[in-house]
Amino acid sequence: MRTTWTFHTAGQLLFGLDSAQQLGEIVRRLDAQKVFVVADKPLAQAGIVEQVQSVLAQAGVAATVFDQGRPEPPIPLAEECIAAARHDQPHAVIGLGGGSNMDLAKITATVLTHGGDLRQFVGDDQIPGPILPLICVPTTAGTGSEVSGASVLTDSERQMKVGILSNYLRPRVAVVDPRLTISCPAKVTADSGIDALTHAIEAYTAVDNEEFPLPPGEKTIYQGRHPMGDLLAERAIELIAANLVRAVHNGNDLDARVGMALGATLAGMAFSNVGVAVVHALEYPVGGATHCSHGAGNGLLLPFVMRFNLPARIDQFARIAQLLGENVTGLDRQEAAERAIAAVERLKTEIGIPQRLRDLGASREQLPQFAEKAFAVKRILRVNPRAVTCGDLEAILQSAW
Repeated sequence: MRTTWTFHTAGQLLFGLDSAQQLGEIVRRLDAQKVFVVADKPLAQAGIVEQVQSVLAQAGVAATVFDQGRPEPPIPLAEECIAAARHDQPHAVIGLGGGSNMDLAKITATVLTHGGDLRQFVGDDQIPGPILPLICVPTTAGTGSEVSGASVLTDSERQMKVGILSNYLRPRVAVVDPRLTISCPAKVTADSGIDALTHAIEAYTAVDNEEFPLPPGEKTIYQGRHPMGDLLAERAIELIAANLVRAVHNGNDLDARVGMALGATLAGMAFSNVGVAVVHALEYPVGGATHCSHGAGNGLLLPFVMRFNLPARIDQFARIAQLLGENVTGLDRQEAAERAIAAVERLKTEIGIPQRLRDLGASREQLPQFAEKAFAVKRILRVNPRAVTCGDLEAILQSAW
């Protein structure tokens, strides 16, 4: 196999219990005396925002907090966040919370540096250069946004999520403190956890790097399957399988929280280089219309897309079954691969992920429109191991309805 691939992640990763206590030192090392913190009301109520402010204050760092973050952030909210940050003129931005807050922090740091309208950065590789120093501190174990080069916002007018992809979006520092995830509610733990599993599975079963179908003249941060991605995705699947159910049913299980935090970060490293595929392309319109969380939408769709991709990735799915804890001894490759899908379906049930699109309130009449919108997201459809038509996408949606 002859491939040429690269690997990008956060400039520095600090992982471990109570690592957030080093935030002040990290910010000072970036020579930032004033920071803008993107958070949300629940984090403020849980005392996490105050905890971070205290650590920063002890280091002599002035912090302004924007606590209006919310799930699946719409573009007007991002513009509000940018306006607040512009007024403050910070030296660095901290994204504190789930993927949505980190996404807001990323686009805020981008527009503060490069100006203009945030919409000009939508798509692949549209950011012209480095952005304001960005530190991401996840309080959920799911999106991997603390190491990724993506920011996802909701275009409410089009009822569609839009992605901004650039290696310049990768944080300067990622601080992953599993203790911050203990206050994460069971539903958010479940949704974000299966989101991380989706990232790992889509990365592990992506089109091979040497076959990645990038049209001439186009640029992208994704590059298809390669050995580094496989290594990270395998360990991520294993960690999530061992810890997700425990973390959902007992949020105080610190070992499970540590395992999930590491699994989500490794999955983020994998997918943010290899790419995500049809699950994400379909979730963009589904989530935009039904307002489900990104993780719940991905988790719902995952086994149905796995079923579609199985003929192209039998060996990988057989391995995934093992990583998910399935006993495949004595089974042929096809039977072992089928076990992977069954294991994901069982996991969905155990943690309370909606089973069908109709459970989200989607009507059957909406499915052709969802398929058309997803079919336009070429930048991630090209990562899929099987080429897809609009009809294929609608068929997957029908099977999931």
